[in-house]
Amino acid sequence: MIKLGKNLYLIEGENQARFPFCNAFLITGPETVLIDTGIGERRLAQLDRERRIDRVIISHSHPDHIAGCHLLADRHLMLPAETGPEVHDLLKLGERFTGTPERGKKWAAFVKKHLNLEPLREPDARYGNGDILDFGSVRLEAIHVPGHLDDHYCFFDHQSRTLLTTDIDFSSFGPWYGNPECAIRPFASGIQHVMRYPFDQVCSSHKPPIKGRAAATDAFDRFLELFDVHRELIFNLCDPPATLDQMVAISPFYKNRLGDTFVQNVFERNMIRKNLELLKKDSRIMETDGVFQKLP
Repeated sequence: MIKLGKNLYLIEGENQARFPFCNAFLITGPETVLIDTGIGERRLAQLDRERRIDRVIISHSHPDHIAGCHLLADRHLMLPAETGPEVHDLLKLGERFTGTPERGKKWAAFVKKHLNLEPLREPDARYGNGDILDFGSVRLEAIHVPGHLDDHYCFFDHQSRTLLTTDIDFSSFGPWYGNPECAIRPFASGIQHVMRYPFDQVCSSHKPPIKGRAAATDAFDRFLELFDVHRELIFNLCDPPATLDQMVAISPFYKNRLGDTFVQNVFERNMIRKNLELLKKDSRIMETDGVFQKLP
């Protein structure tokens, strides 16, 4: 447990919160609240034995953030207003995250095997953008940041001036937008929006806390710059001209290091495609019969 403010803590996920794990955020006081449950089942069970969690809040419906939630199925559950019914069926959630029923079946098998993922039950309550989640000891403002996912949220504790950025995660990989519903420019705009909050520290779902406004602002700026790095990476793959399949085979983002090639190719394809769309919109490349090339 890392203390972030009065009654607010970060609980580090297993394997230093690398996927398929994530950090969680614990609130103590009149009730014990946990934001996200993907810290690992053993760690989650131990935390519940020691603290007895009363309420679970899910920041968004990615599998590393909802894994383990079935262990707390009898607790009060809050989901984002934007979270759809797909979370109650792994096959439908897989279709949402991969684009087709066939790929959705493979995705569901992957997360069941590697994350022991179970569908979420119907929530007891929902929260939306700008809502103040008042737990007596801590009051969090919910901040909707789509682009990473339609139901992705960050949270701000005005008392400790702590910004919980969830999957604005400051990783060296950079911003992740590998699902069909992801969108690069809304994601970047959302990051710029949360940067305007009066934070003194930021804490993400996959990295240690960053203390001090100057250091956190630098981390935000570097993270935002990676959108442009990604764009140039794909731009350069268009010379010589190449198809989307050829670019996916090169694996510019994952560098063919993800163990499951099916999952890697699905996410790689979506991220490449989204950059190609923006490059076409900006008149930097052209497409002819599925072949992309730089414009002079």
